[in-house]
Amino acid sequence: QVQLVESGGGLVQPGGSLRLSCTASRSIFTLPVMGWFRQAPGKQRELVADITSGRSTNYADSVRGRFTISRDNTNNTVYLQMNSLKPEDTAVYYCNAFSGHMNYWGTGTLVTVSS
Repeated sequence: QVQLVESGGGLVQPGGSLRLSCTASRSIFTLPVMGWFRQAPGKQRELVADITSGRSTNYADSVRGRFTISRDNTNNTVYLQMNSLKPEDTAVYYCNAFSGHMNYWGTGTLVTVSS
């Protein structure tokens, strides 16, 4: 089992940046995929970005070129660097870990992009 704790959310102006962190309760070295999802009010949860154990990355079209996902296996942490933020990026962001047969979720961190 894996517990995931997100941090780094908050209020930011359009065009600003935030870095989200997700720290796992155990080693993430063997977890095949870790990722970030988001859910805006009234919308379904959607994939933002994910990263494999081999550090291959995948991004939603809406964030490609603005967001960067990375993983630090030494510190059991996955990051999401978010630049050029837009109001439509406002959502609760959830960390996800896929072990190969189970999905684990954090409780989420709120990102609000507003002037």
